Amino acid sequence: MDFSLPPEIDAARQRVRAFVEEHILPLEGDPASYDAHENIAEPVLERVREKARAEGLWSPQMPKARGGMGLPVIGMAACYEEMNRSIFGPVCFNCSAPDDGNMVLLERVGTEAQKERWLQPIIDGKVRSSIVMTEPAPGAGSDPAGMMQTRAERRGDTWVVNGRKWFITGAGVASHFILLARTSDDPRKGLTTFLFHKDQPGWRIERRIPIMGPEEHGGHCELVFEGLEIPHENMLMNEGDGLKSVQIRLGTARLTHCMRWLGLAKRALEIGGEYVGRRDAFGKRLAERESVQMMLGEAAMQIEIGRLLVMKAAWKLDQGDFARKEVSMAKVVVADVLHQAVDTAIQLNGARGYSKDTPLEWMYRYARQARLVDGASEVHKMVLARFLDGEGRDFWKWGV
Repeated sequence: MDFSLPPEIDAARQRVRAFVEEHILPLEGDPASYDAHENIAEPVLERVREKARAEGLWSPQMPKARGGMGLPVIGMAACYEEMNRSIFGPVCFNCSAPDDGNMVLLERVGTEAQKERWLQPIIDGKVRSSIVMTEPAPGAGSDPAGMMQTRAERRGDTWVVNGRKWFITGAGVASHFILLARTSDDPRKGLTTFLFHKDQPGWRIERRIPIMGPEEHGGHCELVFEGLEIPHENMLMNEGDGLKSVQIRLGTARLTHCMRWLGLAKRALEIGGEYVGRRDAFGKRLAERESVQMMLGEAAMQIEIGRLLVMKAAWKLDQGDFARKEVSMAKVVVADVLHQAVDTAIQLNGARGYSKDTPLEWMYRYARQARLVDGASEVHKMVLARFLDGEGRDFWKWGV
């Protein structure tokens, strides 16, 4: 077994690391860098994006022929972790959700015409995108196949969509949308994926849902569909392939969340470690106290466990495997790791950590969503239990 990175991937990682250090981290301390929703302000973002593009650090998940860096998934893991050393990092490199997962899906399954129309503008940074799947109760959440309420009905060469969606990330600024809707009552082939543009009539944003944490650009919106007409040519894959398309997208998208969260977790420990390294209390440096060392050591160990799980899943995805078991394990563990690392850093910083003098409180609010997005932790544990039931002792088998 070889746990080292290929030289070319490590070189890319180091370039990303240097870029974040020089161009992105300094922005966090300037109030003018933030928009009203606590993300990086658009004018600032555009300047940083131009620098990243000029240095060849743009869209690493996309093929070089389309203007990306052409990295494999293990390369994405190494670089995304470095990008999210800053709370602003991923979006500066065109690697933030939901664009990241949407690009991966469109690149893998779109027709050439669809890639030119719907994918290339996202890669180029000209538009943003959103995936439209989750619904209010009793609609689709973790069980889209059984509970999807939004319907698309075919009328000649057009599909007419009616229904309601919510918590649709990025919808407020997206131009290109990927929509999952019910097209039949078949339990496995009843859902279909479509593409539509923001300017098409027949839908609207009902509201931008307020959340406890800082928001991605475009927020988390509730959408209403009242007769949206989508040409048949804008169907992604085939009729009934909706669940398949979701699995293709979420396999990598769930893992890229983990890659980014590991970067935030490491940054949190960095902030915590720096503070206890210079803070004295009761005649002793905090870093010299065993209780503090145990907190840091435990969090550092859990981060490394998460990194190993992520890299194994990334490696399997690069081999053409769906890595469903490995992705679920990584998703559960890294979501917990992020919260643990940030919570540890806040505790070590005391009142300073709870204030806005560091990014820790921003990270803490952001971290709580990790156990919910792209499948709640409990759902992923159910998935793992099914694998265990079906595989028995082979659940832990080595690949040969």
